Amino acid sequence: MLKELRIDSAHREDHEGGGPPKWVWGTAAAVIALAVAGGAAWWLLAGNKPIAVQTATVRANGQGPSADAVLQATGYVTARRMATVSAQITGTLTEVLIDEGFKVRKGQVLARLDDSGLKAGLAAAEAQARSAQASMGQVRAQLAQAEADARRQTELAASGMTTRQSQEQTATAVKTYTAQIEVAQRQVEAAQAQVTQARVNFDYATVRAPFDGVVTARAAQVGEIISPLSAGGGFTRTGVGTIVDMDSLEVGVDVNEAYIAQVKPDMPCEAVLDAYPDWKIPAHVVAVIPSADRGKATVKVRVALDQKDDRVVPDMGVRVTFLAAKPKGQTAPVPGVLLPPEAVTQRDGADAVFVATDNRVEQRAVKLGADVGKFKLATSGLKAGEAVVLSPPAEMKQGSQIVGKD
Repeated sequence: MLKELRIDSAHREDHEGGGPPKWVWGTAAAVIALAVAGGAAWWLLAGNKPIAVQTATVRANGQGPSADAVLQATGYVTARRMATVSAQITGTLTEVLIDEGFKVRKGQVLARLDDSGLKAGLAAAEAQARSAQASMGQVRAQLAQAEADARRQTELAASGMTTRQSQEQTATAVKTYTAQIEVAQRQVEAAQAQVTQARVNFDYATVRAPFDGVVTARAAQVGEIISPLSAGGGFTRTGVGTIVDMDSLEVGVDVNEAYIAQVKPDMPCEAVLDAYPDWKIPAHVVAVIPSADRGKATVKVRVALDQKDDRVVPDMGVRVTFLAAKPKGQTAPVPGVLLPPEAVTQRDGADAVFVATDNRVEQRAVKLGADVGKFKLATSGLKAGEAVVLSPPAEMKQGSQIVGKD
C-alpha cells in the first residue's frame, strides 16, 4: 500500500523542469482581460460624463428695455369700438354675406332675413295710403260743387228768386265738405305714416354694418332664426357676427398700484407685441383709470398706439415700457440676436457657440457684427429665445451631454 502511494522520481523531475502550472497562466490572462475591459469602460464613461455648464437665453437686437424706461407692465390689445351685429326684428336668415376676416364699410349689407311678410305689410300700407288719397280727392270735388251751388244761391237770393233757407243750406254744405277735407287730409297723413313704418320694418330685414371694420366672428348661418332678444332652447341666435374697428385698437395694461404715481397722461411709451418681439411701437398714455383691483393690487392704464397695421389684432399680449422722455429719431436696430461675450468660442479657427437642446449641445458657427453695449451681435447662426452655453470648456464638442441652468 505504501509503495503505491510513492511518486515516481521521473515524473517528479519532469514536472519540476516544466515551469509554472498551466492554471497559473490562465488566471493571469483572465486578470489582464478584466483590466482591459475595466479601462475601456472607464474611458467610455468618462468620455460621456455630463459637463456642468451655465446657459443664457439670447434675445433679439432692440428687444431690451430703453435707457429712459421708468417701468414696465404687461397687458392686451383691446378695441374701443366693437359690436355684435344683429337684426332689430326676429326672423329667419336667407343670406349671410360675411365671413371671418372680411373688411366691411359702414352701411354695407351683411345679411338678409325672410321679408315676405314685411313686404306684404308694406304693400298693404301703400294701398291704404292711395285709398285715403282718393277719398280726399272725392271730398275736394264735392266741396267744389258745394261752393258753386253757394255762389248761385247768393245770386238768386239777391234777385229775390230763392229762399233764405236754400242759401243757408248751400253755405252749410260748403262748411261740411271743408271739414271733411280736413278729416281726409289727416287720414292721408296717417296712411303715409303707416307706409313709413312698414318701410322701416321692411328695411330691418336687411342687416348692415354700423361702422367700418373687420369681421372677427361669424355667429349665424342661413336658415337660422335670429332675434335681438335671447330666446330659450338655444335655437335662436342673437347676432350675425362681430365687427371690430381696427382704428380704435389700444392697449390696456395693469400697473402695480405701488408705481402708479409714476404714470401720467400723455406719457411716452414703447409697446412690444409678444408675437413680434423685434417691433417697438411708439405709444403714449391716454388715461389712468381711477379704479384699482383689490385682488391684484393693480390699476388699469389705457395706452394708445401711435402706429398701427394689420399685425395688431385684439387680445394680443403686449409689454409696455413707460419712458421718461420721448425717443428721438431712433433708427431701426440691425437684425440679429444679442449674446454674452463669454458664450463665443473658437472652433476650427471660426467663431462658434454651443446651443443647449435636450441636455446636449449643438455646435454652430456664428457671424458677429458690431458690439451692442456689453453684448455681442450675432447676425446669423442663432435666433431669439435659444439658450447658449457660457464659457464652454475645451473638451466640449458637438453632441456633448450637459447639465446646468440659466
